[in-house]
Amino acid sequence: MMEFIFTLDYEIYGNGTGTLKDQVFAPAEQLRGIFRKWGVPLVAFIEVAELEKIESCGTDPAIDLVKRQVRDLSQDGCEIGLHLHPQWYNARYDQQRWDLDYSEYNLCTLPRKRIAEIVDLSINYLRHVLDQPLFTPLSFRAGNWLFQPTQTAAGVLSEKGVKIDSSVFKGGLQRNHNLDYRPALKNGYYWPFSEDATKPDPKGPWMELPIYAEMVPIWEMATAKRIGFNNSVGMAGMSTQRKWNRILDFARFRYPQKLDFCRMTLGELTSVMDRLIRDDEKTPGTLKPIVAIGHTKDLADPKTIDAFLSFLRAKRIAVTTFDGLKPKLLSADALAATSLCQVN
Repeated sequence: MMEFIFTLDYEIYGNGTGTLKDQVFAPAEQLRGIFRKWGVPLVAFIEVAELEKIESCGTDPAIDLVKRQVRDLSQDGCEIGLHLHPQWYNARYDQQRWDLDYSEYNLCTLPRKRIAEIVDLSINYLRHVLDQPLFTPLSFRAGNWLFQPTQTAAGVLSEKGVKIDSSVFKGGLQRNHNLDYRPALKNGYYWPFSEDATKPDPKGPWMELPIYAEMVPIWEMATAKRIGFNNSVGMAGMSTQRKWNRILDFARFRYPQKLDFCRMTLGELTSVMDRLIRDDEKTPGTLKPIVAIGHTKDLADPKTIDAFLSFLRAKRIAVTTFDGLKPKLLSADALAATSLCQVN
């Protein structure tokens, strides 16, 4: 039993460049129209740190449009998740550019007190934007997928009521940030965890629903569509060692290709799904959440997403959210599925 979850990282570029209107509001409005057309929801991971800082400094006139749009997405039935790039909270705006605090780049490496402060700020800002004083997000995605070391940050988030993470992608590796998601390759489609997001723990208070990824030959990543995206951060300004580490991250025969509905072609998307459908036919009674990722700043081909939704409808694949899937995830029968290995 396969259920599909579209997740959207709602943000400008990671180095603070770009405008809210061009990188967030306009593309999200296009996506909102497409998903309303098909009558299906998505999970919008709102990068709240940048929005709160932009609003408090008054640097982008589109902030009111964005706040209204987040409320509209919620009213459309979309799930509002928490997305955090903590380097924004100590950011300074000087001479028409943002100077971000990269010493706080990875939430998980900060002291517990600072993590709790950042999480409180972010949830309170979401409540402000949604005009819902008691709102608590169910799901979380870490900035740049950095959810290691897991235990302290997961503990703080769990205390605040956040129960589902979707930061892991199987096979992920970032030496510069000590991120290693390769152990998750042996896991199932989802799993409970406590101390490490890659290590299943049947008694864990958290549930990991990873971004679906397949290990593919590295040259398959070099499609024309992917090459056309602007990497605004790249390796500019990195030390020689950090550049070398990044090269080593890619220097593998097989590399994790995330199921990215903004960066993949229609042929790539449907090819992945055809393989998953064949696997699902072998164990139709087993719950298999398939989490796709997209970014507002990456939307270049809305027609592909519209056609992909048509494909999912034709194949009778349900589209849901983490919240919509929660009853099935928490059932005793479904938890048994965590032992099922995902075949890539």
